[in-house]
Amino acid sequence: MNTISRKPNVTYGLIVINVIVFLLMTLNGGSTSPRVLIMFGAKVNSLILAGQWWRFVTPMFLHIGFEHILLNMITLYFIGTQIEMFFGSTRFSLIYLISGIGGNIASFTFNPTALSAGASTALFGLFGAFLMLGESFRENPYIKAMARQFLLLVILNILFSFSGNIDLAGHLGGLAAGFLAAYIVGVPKIGKVPFLKRLFSLVALIFIGGLLLIMGFKI
Repeated sequence: MNTISRKPNVTYGLIVINVIVFLLMTLNGGSTSPRVLIMFGAKVNSLILAGQWWRFVTPMFLHIGFEHILLNMITLYFIGTQIEMFFGSTRFSLIYLISGIGGNIASFTFNPTALSAGASTALFGLFGAFLMLGESFRENPYIKAMARQFLLLVILNILFSFSGNIDLAGHLGGLAAGFLAAYIVGVPKIGKVPFLKRLFSLVALIFIGGLLLIMGFKI
């Protein structure tokens, strides 16, 4: 662990981007306004069906209210800095984006009537990446202990999802996408991931993502 010391600049950059977007939304009418959310790119199925595919990406940079962005940015800071230092900036960026898109695709398919936004889809993907580390490098006591903690955190978040207006499909989609994406990109700073695992994860990610898109467009 001592050899992993590069600063997590992508994590810091993502926090800055999210805060800037939140401030712009606030200046344009408020981050809780449906009009503002739609204008800035929230997930709206009817607009995606009309061809605005970029709404699979933009929701991960939007937040609904101050508490929403505060909680997500604190989470991003604590888990993002660790994941970025383990995987490196480029791999971390890929995991984050793939997770966010994967979560939004799952939300598009299984939660078609909701207007949704938030970095939670990508953050759950980072949880998934940590679970991948725990599975692949379970002999490392630090990673093993951290993976157990994040598994507990994931379970608690899923349970809390049933008690509020939370997009559970988006969270689970992001979790699965991040888990698979972590295998695909690998983590050379820690160790080698078997080629067959990486290949299987790539095929699974493409197949599941494609299937969910087909299902979503047919609903």
